[in-house]
Amino acid sequence: MKTIRIALLGLGTVGTGVYKLLERRKEEIPDKAGVKIEIARILVRDIEKAAKKADRKLLTTDWKEIIEDESISVIVEVMGGLEPAGSYIMEALGRGRHVVSANKDLIASRGQGLLEKAKENHCDFLFEAAVAGGIPILRPLKQCLAGNEITDIMGIVNGTTNFILSKMTDENMEFDEALAVAKELGYAEADPTADIEGYDAGRKVAILASIGFHSRVVFDDVYTEGISAITARDIEYARELGCVIKLLGVAKNTETGIEARVHPMLIPDDHPLASVKDAFNAVFVHGDAVDDAMFYGRGAGEMPTASAVVGDVIDILRDIQWNCCGRIGCSCYKNLPVKTIQDIESKYFLLLDVEDRPGVLANIAGVFGSNAVSISKLIQKNAKDGCAELAIVTDLVKEYHFRDALTILEGMSPIRKVSSIIRVL
Repeated sequence: MKTIRIALLGLGTVGTGVYKLLERRKEEIPDKAGVKIEIARILVRDIEKAAKKADRKLLTTDWKEIIEDESISVIVEVMGGLEPAGSYIMEALGRGRHVVSANKDLIASRGQGLLEKAKENHCDFLFEAAVAGGIPILRPLKQCLAGNEITDIMGIVNGTTNFILSKMTDENMEFDEALAVAKELGYAEADPTADIEGYDAGRKVAILASIGFHSRVVFDDVYTEGISAITARDIEYARELGCVIKLLGVAKNTETGIEARVHPMLIPDDHPLASVKDAFNAVFVHGDAVDDAMFYGRGAGEMPTASAVVGDVIDILRDIQWNCCGRIGCSCYKNLPVKTIQDIESKYFLLLDVEDRPGVLANIAGVFGSNAVSISKLIQKNAKDGCAELAIVTDLVKEYHFRDALTILEGMSPIRKVSSIIRVL
């Protein structure tokens, strides 16, 4: 039986998981793929440190040892970052090697060039692990749901922020307190900026929109807004309105263009995504034939992400065995415009601290009315020391109309503070 040699680039959390899982499944892979595998090389930064995780004989710090070894057919990139990972993958594909990557940063910004290089050289370039960890979502979009016109993709695609918001909701924590717990338990990095400001989710939305709508969307096209401004008071108002707050990635294929955005949202308690808690992820898809489908599971971590990577490896092994590599490449055959956030319609939850005196509410309603903003719900409470809280939920409104109204409100003397602005599903 043929033996396929594989190299790993990186032996961090995900790389270690991939190494473990390939070793664990080594005896079964011939039955699943029709070939044997051998891990030939592992590229690392520090051999002494990496030797605690993997066989020292496999370790190298020299990329040339891998790329110039023509017996290596499959390269698994799990090192992360744009460089040198991007250059390594491009060179590998240029030399006819098949590549699996978990690198969402790279795919979201340079995916088109890498897919084109793979096509030129009749190679497989697969990256299921780049979105939602162990949850199969990219392959279903490209294969299982290929008969659909996908119009909506929406989901919780960042486990760190979902864990933080779950703690705030279930245990009445403030943001900083919940973030500290997330760091302590390993759900948040020492520098959590990419997670809590929505950048990580934004990269995943770019990939999902590109594949789902068959049109190129890059990270710079995605509007991103994080959760660092969410307070326990916001959570309590959401509860009073029959909602929970989640950081959602939203991609829509509309008649006027693609919407791609990440931001906190109030979603009804009975929505399937409302019950997704802790570090779990879920992606909700709507197609014209399948109707609604939801994919749920662990969106990150050593073994869940390794599960997706090894699944891609086995797919490539099968393609090599049956001489059908490159059968599923870039699916972006359309060129649809991507809408700016200003042209997107949303409902809004707005929390104001206002002077508690006659005429204030009428003035606010007048500003909204003159800017095409319709009020759906209004709650006034907690009047104290001449000040009251005013919670407003709007109907659907264009972003630029809402922002025009907000600019006027912020300049009105009876409004002490605009405390919160959160979109509503």
